[in-house]
Amino acid sequence: MTLFDPPAPLAERLRPRTVAEVVGQTHLLGPGKPLTRLLNSGRLPSLILWGPPGVGKTTLARLVAGEVGSHFIGLSAVSAGVKDVREAVLEAEARRGRGQKTVLFLDEIHRFNKAQQDALLPHVESGLLTLIGATTENPSFEVNPALRSRARTLVLEALSKDDIRALLERALTDPRGLEGVRMEPEALELLARLADGDGRRALGTLEAAAVLANPVTEEAVTEAFGKHLPAMDKGGEDFYNLISALHKSVRGSHVDASLYWLARMLEGGADPLYVARRIVRIAAEDVGLADPQALRLAVAARDTAEFLGRPEGDLALAQAVVYLALAPKSNSVYTAWKRVVRAVQEGETLPVPLHLRNAPTELMKGQGYGKGYAYYFDDPAGSFAQAYLPQGAELDLYRPGTEGWEGRVQERWRKLREAHGEGEQETEN
Repeated sequence: MTLFDPPAPLAERLRPRTVAEVVGQTHLLGPGKPLTRLLNSGRLPSLILWGPPGVGKTTLARLVAGEVGSHFIGLSAVSAGVKDVREAVLEAEARRGRGQKTVLFLDEIHRFNKAQQDALLPHVESGLLTLIGATTENPSFEVNPALRSRARTLVLEALSKDDIRALLERALTDPRGLEGVRMEPEALELLARLADGDGRRALGTLEAAAVLANPVTEEAVTEAFGKHLPAMDKGGEDFYNLISALHKSVRGSHVDASLYWLARMLEGGADPLYVARRIVRIAAEDVGLADPQALRLAVAARDTAEFLGRPEGDLALAQAVVYLALAPKSNSVYTAWKRVVRAVQEGETLPVPLHLRNAPTELMKGQGYGKGYAYYFDDPAGSFAQAYLPQGAELDLYRPGTEGWEGRVQERWRKLREAHGEGEQETEN
């Protein structure tokens, strides 16, 4: 062993050699569980393994291929292409001639585009290849329906703290692990918590910490772990789940939850300006006219975040989120706008009444444009009496909420409806 021939990483050295050595995923591998039943049957269908990083997707693929006696071909969709798939097909055909089946493992399958995924279809359908795809993204969005229908999706879970603890203890006692390295109990507990369900991260941190101190201390674990960035795929399901949680927490007026999800997004690497745009949307959609200042503050926070950048601009976004969470809520304009857009899209195109039309030329005036228009400041009563909607249009769009500014102006809204001859309408709760 030399500097030019370094040992494999700890996580690779400790990769389970049998299904019995797998830590976690007991919902799939316990007695009578789905993957156990499949292996006991001796027939392995194509699979999609969906789960977070570091939970054993690659390991499981290798092990189940070995359990059923199939040849294993591993590809990564990050670097592989259709050419690599063709080569795998040729190898599988040669092995089928010798009576052996082939499992094609495709890591990060969500990174294959539609054409690349389609290239797999005929070989999966014919049974030449048993496909095992691994993904951290929701297969419903990232895997073609045709391919998804030919594979069974198994959901892998993040490892529990007990699972991580068992992995670390194995690393300290297994001959393939860290011989001669000890670890303080407090350090082990700290790393089990920091790993956030990622076994590969836990083992990599332990290996680095063992270089810094023996026995491994809490300080060594903290130094080896570095800054903790919450896991989040910036373009994947986690990202949209986090932005949804932020929006719904603000709408629900829960200040602490709103701040928590905001921090999760920003610390996870989300574009602050995307988050800012969502905050502006919340101000318009969920606070609305219950607090007309909310939109101004949200736009100001967006401008501040752009002007200052991170991390200074984060404070402006946090200020806006707290303000919006505390603000009274109204979606009256949001729902009114949805109603009117639907009415315009589905209804008849009605002409603008003549008295409301613009009349910049004598010809237009001769056609009656603008004739009879009652100017409010000259004739308030006439202004209220004239029609503002096309003839035949009957719309009931805006219904003020009861909170904040809207609650205070409800009486004026009611009187305006009466003055326009529209009668009193119920307000929204």
